[in-house]
Amino acid sequence: MAKELTAGITGKTVIKVDESVSAKRAASGEMDVFGTPFMIALMEKTADESVRPYLEDGCATVGTVVNVKHIAATPMGMEVYATSELLEVDGRRLVYKVCAYDEAGLIGEGMHERFIIFKEKFMEKTNNKVRG
Repeated sequence: MAKELTAGITGKTVIKVDESVSAKRAASGEMDVFGTPFMIALMEKTADESVRPYLEDGCATVGTVVNVKHIAATPMGMEVYATSELLEVDGRRLVYKVCAYDEAGLIGEGMHERFIIFKEKFMEKTNNKVRG
């Protein structure tokens, strides 16, 4: 499933805030600011990508828990980055601290959990829902 996957692995992802990641676009508000759903997605992406090099072929991670606070608004045109730090590896369960920052400082923080899955088995189980 995973080789040498241990606490301490970090990740970072940077984006530029524009209309494509606005609260308005996400239908989570009417303001032209960085949308909370997009902040969460950036945090999840950062955590996921940080451990990909450690996963065996045929494995991936999926998000299962997100508990974050969006504590400051970010205007259009600013750069935002998310960081993740793997705090705990419990079998297939991965626990991360995630944060997001804009050019003025911290805008969001919290905890995120992901599970290591076998892609083929996961999709088979998921697709069986429609087959009944």
